[in-house]
Amino acid sequence: MSHITFQLVNYKEYSAAIQGVRQSVFHIEQGVDPSLDLDGKDETADHILAYIENQPVGTVRVRYLDHQTAKIERLAVLSEFRGQGIGKRLMEEALNIAANKQINTVVIHAQDYVKSLYLKLGFLPEGERFEEAGISHLKMIKLLNF
Repeated sequence: MSHITFQLVNYKEYSAAIQGVRQSVFHIEQGVDPSLDLDGKDETADHILAYIENQPVGTVRVRYLDHQTAKIERLAVLSEFRGQGIGKRLMEEALNIAANKQINTVVIHAQDYVKSLYLKLGFLPEGERFEEAGISHLKMIKLLNF
């Protein structure tokens, strides 16, 4: 397996790398309208990039809804690099960032096909399935213990 590194990055400085991964996964692969992805909330979120041999292959953002709640969003791994645990590691990094900021509750809108990943990470479903960007999602929540 290739050596994977993870880096907490400044959005303004790394926006091209972040958007490159998201564009490939969300816009091209999943057909999500770019205006739904580019919601103007990236500048206030924490972003993590995953790299293999200096190539960005995955990303996730942590957005703070209030002083106790964070929403982890925009988890994306390039298709040719899936199956190596990169998505799980990105989520673990995001959860660590939230915990270090004393966040109590983490919310996600999980796409149905990756729900099992979030269950393994301790997220619990809440409510009914819903459509977001034309894709079936499920709200899931994880309470963090310090």
